Amino acid sequence: MDNRLINYFLRITNLTANEINVLTESMVIKKFTKNDYLVKEGQFNKDTFFLLEGCVRQFIIIDGNDITTHFYTEEDWIISLENFQDISASKHNLICTEDTIVVIGNEEKAQELFKKFPHFETISRQIIETAFIEQQNLMTSYITDKPEQRYLKLLETRPDIFQRVPQYDIATYIGVKPESLSRIRKKIQERG
Repeated sequence: MDNRLINYFLRITNLTANEINVLTESMVIKKFTKNDYLVKEGQFNKDTFFLLEGCVRQFIIIDGNDITTHFYTEEDWIISLENFQDISASKHNLICTEDTIVVIGNEEKAQELFKKFPHFETISRQIIETAFIEQQNLMTSYITDKPEQRYLKLLETRPDIFQRVPQYDIATYIGVKPESLSRIRKKIQERG
């Protein structure tokens, strides 16, 4: 059995042997290949995903162009906060940019675990709060930062992304056309 999710939880909190057994038994692990979708726009989805391996790109389509809104890699949670309260069709796509392995969870299973082990609800809240803060920071960056600043932040915080996804996806993520990304990169290189 894959222990990476258990190890992730153990870095956050202590777990009893019983809690570890229940988590291990309830885990649904699924493999996806490069270019497989976890979720497509318009699908109804209440699942959450924990990435064990791989890279997933979140994007939306605007006027026929796909715009990258997030990258997820190992030990990232993919949580669609909009689907927690509302059963609505997804507004975004999640596509694997590499062969990917995820643990799949859903709200129904989570509620069962919370009843048996209230401790899991606290852990879940911490994870959701972290996801919310990340989304808030990303939104603030799009409002306050220029594309070059967003590029530099991505380079500083997620340097692995530059080896894992095409430059086009990085360009749409920071909010520019690929040609503009080339100019930004050249300008940064010239400054040293």
